[in-house]
Amino acid sequence: MALQFETGEILLINKPYTWTSFDVVGKMRTLIRKHMGIRKIKIGHAGTLDPLATGLLILCTGKFTRRIDEFQGLEKEYTGTFRLGATTPSFDLETPVDQTFPITTNSWCETKEVWERIHDAAKHFTATFDQVPPQFSAIKVDGKRAYESARKDINVEIKARQITIFAFEITRIDLPSVDFRVVCSKGTYIRSLARDFGELLGCGAHLTALCRTRIGSFYLRDAYEISDFEKLLTDGAASDDTPTAS
Repeated sequence: MALQFETGEILLINKPYTWTSFDVVGKMRTLIRKHMGIRKIKIGHAGTLDPLATGLLILCTGKFTRRIDEFQGLEKEYTGTFRLGATTPSFDLETPVDQTFPITTNSWCETKEVWERIHDAAKHFTATFDQVPPQFSAIKVDGKRAYESARKDINVEIKARQITIFAFEITRIDLPSVDFRVVCSKGTYIRSLARDFGELLGCGAHLTALCRTRIGSFYLRDAYEISDFEKLLTDGAASDDTPTAS
C-alpha cells in the first residue's frame, strides 16, 4: 500500500549532522511535493535535535501531526561523548572552549580513582532533579529564543525544569573523553548534563558528540537516511516496508 502523506503518516528519519530539525522538515516537504505530486502537505517533527546532534527524528504528516505532543512526551535514549577538562558557553562544540581545568590533580592521582569517580558521578545523576537548560537553547524568554540573546553575550534567566534520568551508563573512558548512554525524560538537555557532570567532578566538561537512538518504542535502526528515502520516492517503491508507524 502506498504511503498516504496527505491523510497522515509517521516517518522515522536519521537527522544529518549540522542540519536543524526544521531543515529536515523542509527537505522532506520538498521531496514529498516533488515526487508524489502533492501541492500542499502538513508536516512537523516531534522533538527537536540540536544541529550538532544526529539521530532519530519523528516526522508526522497529515492527521498524525495531532500526535506530535504525544511523541514529544516519550522517554528518549542518547549515546554520545563528553570531553572533561574544558567548558564552552554553549556546553557543546557550537562555541569555542572558554575555560580549561586539569583532570590530573591530587584528587585524580590514581587511574582507578578516576574511573570510580566518573562512574559515581553517573550514578549521582540517575535520578529526578531540576535542570537548568543552556543559554544557547530555543527556549523562549520574553518572546525571544534564548540563543538569540546568548549569541549577543546577553544572559537571560531560564527557569529550571524537573527532569528524570532513568539510566546513565558510562560505556568508555579514554581521558579526556567519556562515552555514555542516557535514557531520560522529556525536556532533558544532554548539553546541560555535560555541564553538571563536569561541575560535579570539579574539572568541567562539554558535549562533543550526541546521537538520539530511541524515542519511546521507535528506534534509530528503523529510520531512513534522507537520501535513501528520496530514492524510495523516486523509484515509486513506497510500500509497507517503509520505516513508518501508525
